[in-house]
Amino acid sequence: MKSTLKFLAIIPVFAFLLHSCSSDDDSSPMGAPVISNFEYGQGSAHTTDRVAYKGSDIHMEAEITAGAGVGSITVSIHAHDLAPGEGEVEWGLEQHFTDAKYLVINPTFHEHFDVPTDIPAGEYHIEFTVTDTLGNSTEVEGHIQILDPVVLEGLSLDGSVVRGNDLHAEFTVRAVHGIHSITVDIHAHGIEPAAGEVAWEHLQVFGDPYHGQPEAVFHEHIDVPATAPAGEYHIIITVEDEQGNTKSHGTHIDVTKA
Repeated sequence: MKSTLKFLAIIPVFAFLLHSCSSDDDSSPMGAPVISNFEYGQGSAHTTDRVAYKGSDIHMEAEITAGAGVGSITVSIHAHDLAPGEGEVEWGLEQHFTDAKYLVINPTFHEHFDVPTDIPAGEYHIEFTVTDTLGNSTEVEGHIQILDPVVLEGLSLDGSVVRGNDLHAEFTVRAVHGIHSITVDIHAHGIEPAAGEVAWEHLQVFGDPYHGQPEAVFHEHIDVPATAPAGEYHIIITVEDEQGNTKSHGTHIDVTKA
């Protein structure tokens, strides 16, 4: 009889302990969201090289684990002390995502962000933040290099040319989307032709052998007529890529009589 009574007395204690453990489990806070396989790069090629180009887009992807479910996702991109040049503006973005496809326990984030054409090239900071429905947040960050899609460098151009001779121009072009064309525009600066002279301007568009090439050395000679008025001329070299992005360089040359 005593054994039976002892057994019956143990049952409520055991039940209480079991209930206490269950209650503790129910009230314990869930861990913060976990972000894995965070990657970003060129949008068009879905690369992970952490490089993007002006006028294109940034591809971003991440796997998220959130036991309480995702409440929101925030992406922030901002510059690192980049001073805008002529024709450029400061750029940054902060975008919040509360799409139904992301407000789940284990979503995969996949978005593209447009990069303007008129912003400074250089290093930008990325912050990717996930907040769950309980208010817990996890953030990962990184950097991306935003580059010009067309680069013109190493320009070698005659500063002066005797009329009746030719003008030598040479430079290197890099165009990630391929070169579409290279244009050379030469025009006078308010020069009035004298007797025996003829006003001269030159506009020439070069396709082959540069068309379609991601990198090329431009090396051409342009004839200057013997009847061209002497004086200062403005020359503009413009490279256009296959997506319509352009890069120009302007300078002056002197056309002399001898």
